[in-house]
Amino acid sequence: MAKKEETISLIDTFSEFKELKNIDRTTMVSVLEESFRSVIAKMFGTDENYDVIVNPDKGDFEIWRNREVVADEDLTNPNMQISLTEAQKIDASYEVGEEVTDEVIFAKFGRRAILNLRQTLASKILELEKDSLYNKYIDRVGTVISAEVYQIWKKEMLLLDDEGNELLLPKTEQIPSDFYRKGETARAVVARVDNKNNNPKIILSRTSPVFLQRLFEMEVPEINDVDHDQEDCAHSRRTC
Repeated sequence: MAKKEETISLIDTFSEFKELKNIDRTTMVSVLEESFRSVIAKMFGTDENYDVIVNPDKGDFEIWRNREVVADEDLTNPNMQISLTEAQKIDASYEVGEEVTDEVIFAKFGRRAILNLRQTLASKILELEKDSLYNKYIDRVGTVISAEVYQIWKKEMLLLDDEGNELLLPKTEQIPSDFYRKGETARAVVARVDNKNNNPKIILSRTSPVFLQRLFEMEVPEINDVDHDQEDCAHSRRTC
């Protein structure tokens, strides 16, 4: 019953993170495990004798602790060791020197441990999202994208891409005749990606020569075909 209550108490924690944008499942499992280990290490000084098994899809997890069986009088570290008397309560066949693996109920660590877990998760997820956003758009500089106008301010507009990422279109990068309303779609080129203090900002432009060039290429794709044909002619030394 304790395990069920523990899962229920932490299900909100998992549900907040299992559908995050730009983060694949393998990475999410790794982050969850690292977060559990971080809390355990803070509480006991080490996490090396713990096995953490995470299933973020269901919000299930298991924590198993491995301890060495020692004679009762030799017990000095209850986190790494278990007395022979206690071990034999689990299984009478245990002997000194063997290893006991028992499940640890995270909820028994208390409310503070759960709060620490949530804070650790939030911090790690935020860093992952920032890195993912930067990596996604640094490779798209010079590319025309479409995004939804979300907020219009005096000096800039805030747009959202199809994954809800925030993009900025400064007034200085807008065409004087531009007029957008919230909810409309705007096309612009990714001009640059600023990343001060690991806080990426995606800057768009509609006045950049690159934007006009990309639009022209999109509207008149055969121009690229002509260029390629001319290159082929030059290489083959034939008259076109």
